[in-house]
Amino acid sequence: MEKIKEKMNQLRFEADNAVTRAEDAEAKNKKYDQIILEKDQEITSMTHKISVLEAELDKVDAKLAEAKASQEEGESLKSTNENLTRKIALLEEELDAAEKNVKETMEKLRQVDVKAEHFERQVQRIEQERDQWEKKFEEMQQKYKQSQAELDNMVANMESL
Repeated sequence: MEKIKEKMNQLRFEADNAVTRAEDAEAKNKKYDQIILEKDQEITSMTHKISVLEAELDKVDAKLAEAKASQEEGESLKSTNENLTRKIALLEEELDAAEKNVKETMEKLRQVDVKAEHFERQVQRIEQERDQWEKKFEEMQQKYKQSQAELDNMVANMESL
């Protein structure tokens, strides 16, 4: 009788532990979902920045083309031409800076994609673990019910004696 009580207590303890682990896994899952949401927002922000930079790049390219066309208009506009040349240099520097910024942004976007894939794999792994824990929990509940039925049967048999 004591062994049965010990076994039941042990099963209860294991079931409680399984429930605790399942709750911990669910909390981690929620945390990872929040991280994924934040990363998605970062991706959206980076995509917007890229489109803004591309628009600026187009504007800079257009200004560069205009400046080069003005340079060819003639020697009579030499002073204007010198000013435009300086502007071209500045625009080319801005273009280089914008291209560098686009490259950095693209690299960051790639890193965010890699991280997002990593977190998705972690979420899938955690969900699988959670499913395993739920399955174990259900099995333990069945074992507990079987043990309870056996105990009730033994008690009934003992009472009938």
